[in-house]
Amino acid sequence: MDMEQAIILTIPFLALAVALEMMVSIKRGRKTYRTNDTLANLSQGLISQLVAACTPLLQIGIYALVFTTLGYQVDSPFWHTWYGFAVAVVLFDFCEYWLHRAGHEIAIFWAAHTVHHQSEELNICTALRQESQNAVLGWPFYLPMALVGVPPDIFGFSLLFVQYYQIWAHTEQVGKLGWMDRVFTTPSNHRVHHSVNDCYVDRNYGGLFVLWDRLFGTYAEETERCVFGTRTPLRSFNPLRAVVQVYGALLHDAWHARRWQDKLKVFVMPPGWRPADVAQRFPQAPFDVARERYDPPATGAARAAAIVLFLVTAVACGFFLWDAETMDSTTRFLWMAVLLIPLCGVGWLLERRPAQRTPAGATEGAALASPMPPLGHSD
Repeated sequence: MDMEQAIILTIPFLALAVALEMMVSIKRGRKTYRTNDTLANLSQGLISQLVAACTPLLQIGIYALVFTTLGYQVDSPFWHTWYGFAVAVVLFDFCEYWLHRAGHEIAIFWAAHTVHHQSEELNICTALRQESQNAVLGWPFYLPMALVGVPPDIFGFSLLFVQYYQIWAHTEQVGKLGWMDRVFTTPSNHRVHHSVNDCYVDRNYGGLFVLWDRLFGTYAEETERCVFGTRTPLRSFNPLRAVVQVYGALLHDAWHARRWQDKLKVFVMPPGWRPADVAQRFPQAPFDVARERYDPPATGAARAAAIVLFLVTAVACGFFLWDAETMDSTTRFLWMAVLLIPLCGVGWLLERRPAQRTPAGATEGAALASPMPPLGHSD
């Protein structure tokens, strides 16, 4: 069984966890699910799996090559024991910490990672909003595991273990947990990580252990209400726009920067850094932590159509992923291209606004000139 098939088999358990969180949030009067946000999150999750199925070389191929040619004691049975697997998980989490930290502190890495942070809610479906471009830049961070001899299959299951552990940390329904908050990545610690509050930015990178953050000075305790999202909000449910948003901003600044050094620094400096001449010519609105969430008033029919379209596409993605390993590269990319079309359709439907009615006695031109409801206001 390959990793894609293993992921598909966990879907019923994930659905059960989502349903349980929804019921708890409703009972407590702290609803953290919106139809549009949830479908956008799940769409990104599907896209990440589609990209992973089409890039096996980056996902595991280079790792396997390094393991085979340079790995230490590649035939060691140690890694297939329970304690060997535990060591592999710790090694993976350590490598993951540094990749995750790079994803927040280096602009080109943030461009890939930002997709995971764009949701303005925090729930289990937010955890499934995985970035699809991370493997393109992130594979070198895990090569130390190949060098010390961690077999590719153990590496893959370590990845799954850490990723699935993190799912439960994406929730507002679990409070502080005492000593666990000092050792592990818990909901309280991870709420901090997803927050845009000044005191929380670029903190708590650990996937399984928050001990790495305590050791390397990136830990912050949850002390005030968390506001989720990104400091430059996406304000769209278009999945492709979500993927390219930061890349586009970086290319814009690099193109308009006058100094060649600045054109390069745009990609390697911390996110938010801009050349002085570009910042002066193209000023950006100041960050406001009190901004309203993006929640366009789509019609009920449009939302229902979006749900149906997403479910049909998700089933099609499941069939593709189950057999992807038996397909050639061209077939995989064709499948991905075809499946991206309805996912973009889901985003389009979620932003369909109700048609405005012409008030009695008003002219048609006056009705067309009337302002639309501002973005960010709910129905």
